[in-house]
Amino acid sequence: MRITTLLLCLFVRAYAQVPRVDVIDFYGLHKTTEAKVREAIGIKEGDPLPASKGDAEERLDGITSVAESHLEAVYDAKKMILYAGLEERGAPHFDIREAPEGDMKLPEVMTKEYRSFVEAAAAAARNNIVAEDLTQGQARSADPETRKIQDRFPLFATDHLAELRDVLRNSADEDQRAVAAYIIGYAPNKRDVINDLQYALKDADAGVRANATRSLVAIEVLAKLDKTQAIKISPTWFIEMLNSLSWSDQNRAVMALMVLTDQPDPSILDQIRERALQSLIDMARWKTLSHALPPYLLLGRIAGLPEADVQAAWSRGDREWVVTQAMGSVGKKRSK
Repeated sequence: MRITTLLLCLFVRAYAQVPRVDVIDFYGLHKTTEAKVREAIGIKEGDPLPASKGDAEERLDGITSVAESHLEAVYDAKKMILYAGLEERGAPHFDIREAPEGDMKLPEVMTKEYRSFVEAAAAAARNNIVAEDLTQGQARSADPETRKIQDRFPLFATDHLAELRDVLRNSADEDQRAVAAYIIGYAPNKRDVINDLQYALKDADAGVRANATRSLVAIEVLAKLDKTQAIKISPTWFIEMLNSLSWSDQNRAVMALMVLTDQPDPSILDQIRERALQSLIDMARWKTLSHALPPYLLLGRIAGLPEADVQAAWSRGDREWVVTQAMGSVGKKRSK
């Protein structure tokens, strides 16, 4: 079984039948109407997930204005949410590289430990234990069993750093690259692995990109807490990732950018405004509030609004006020 699909399989087996969709949400729809997208998907709220994701995406790709599409099911707050994402013709595009073709593998003990970690994290999640401490620049779960395994990863990253790098850049096996992208983040000297992780942000596999983002977010937290380490992470690929067709890419990119702009950085906010403002607006309008809040807050930072005003608008249900303010900031660059 692929390691990167293990959590999904555990989730699917918990259902006696195909899960039903509670919410359908969208992004990337500007020339294309929601009605056309719904017709192409062929389901409505309350229906089971599409029998074939590939067939539904093929129908979406058949819409004249659509260059490419992506469907992604997300289970959150006891609801099944189906995200339909479009890249319309002429829209910004997030490039990913072709998969490498090498045959290198990590030591089997490392792969087994990672598999044990995924299983332990899944068990913890079923018990609503999902919190992690990132202050050391690497994830340490609130769940003791999961944390015990994570605490063995720094030794792997120390003793096998060259192999982790080689697999991350050259292995044809996406599972191996995903393991490498996670464990390499536990290297004691975080500056040594930033380039490797930023390289992995454009990997062909979504699981590799996800693990690279997780690792970089933890390192970002350490960089904010301990400036003596002089850790510098470029925002460029996170900003470009906001234009990804993948909901997971977009969601994790926002989380990374929220950390990078925790103390407002005009240069980063200007880049987001110039490269990915519309994608961020789409995200801030999502129906699931826990998914919409981080991009909404990031929009508030782009607009230069006091956080208290942004929070007040959210509380009164007026997200469009912040959207309008962010759109009005186009062409305006703030000085440091």
